[in-house]
Amino acid sequence: MEEAVGLYRSHFGIGGVSVQLAGRHSADVTLVPSLEPFRIETLVSDINIRVERVDRLPPPAGRQIFDSGTTWELHGGEAEFQFDFNAAMFGDRPFKRLLTDRNFRRATLQMNEDCLASFPRAVEPLGYPLDELLIMHRLTQEKAIELHGVGIVGPNGVNNLFVGHSGAGKSTTARLWTSLHKVEILSDDRIIVRENDRENVREDNMPDQETQIFMYGTPWHGEAHFALPQRAPLQRICILEHGQGNILTRLTRSQAVAELFARAFVPFHHHEYVDSALSFLERVACTIPCYRYSFEPDERAVERILNFRD
Repeated sequence: MEEAVGLYRSHFGIGGVSVQLAGRHSADVTLVPSLEPFRIETLVSDINIRVERVDRLPPPAGRQIFDSGTTWELHGGEAEFQFDFNAAMFGDRPFKRLLTDRNFRRATLQMNEDCLASFPRAVEPLGYPLDELLIMHRLTQEKAIELHGVGIVGPNGVNNLFVGHSGAGKSTTARLWTSLHKVEILSDDRIIVRENDRENVREDNMPDQETQIFMYGTPWHGEAHFALPQRAPLQRICILEHGQGNILTRLTRSQAVAELFARAFVPFHHHEYVDSALSFLERVACTIPCYRYSFEPDERAVERILNFRD
């Protein structure tokens, strides 16, 4: 935690996106425990958030765009989005509000003292689901997307992403691999996939840009509680489904895009975000081999992948 020019600051990074929190109190920039492993040091951040404490929050401005039905609502105007966060203990009043520009670069997080003053413990500004919503929306501005998946690094130099709906076997897959081999699990539930440009030097000493797809761990783990701040080059994607025989079926590009999109975290309230997600997934499907994996949850499922050649 850093204090400068009368402000406390904290920084963290998820999926290649760096975030700065700044506030007048140390509690304003406290990271929730799940974010602590993702704390970084950086001079320039992709998202800059100023935390403010206000006596009370006025009614939301702009038209309602989305209502989760439980924890948050989204309103929008010409220049900004407004996320209101609610909890049953505070009644109908939002206990915090995030105001952000349309590019998700600059934001103000307002903490409602009218709600929080009587609460017995401090409320961390970036408690879930605000942290995930912020990153998920920022990814719409980049060549990246968040997927329901378990990312496994190694052990044979091939890094696999197993994508699946809830109950498809992601946490089971993570436990199986760690019980049998020395591997790293980036996450057992949510993985960010993004395209990075890597600069190489050609034989004529001129720079050459090479595109590579990486998978990143996130703080939002599943039942197996794997969550690492690392990244790894992605070599293969498997769509998980329970079945017999541990059968791998290569997907066409259009099939892969459809399957991945169905397991993606995309802000559906704006069509341009959907279009951007589909465009990026097409690039992924063109670059990374994608398979449907009908598997049985035992060690044979692991060995099938280890012995498979694309």
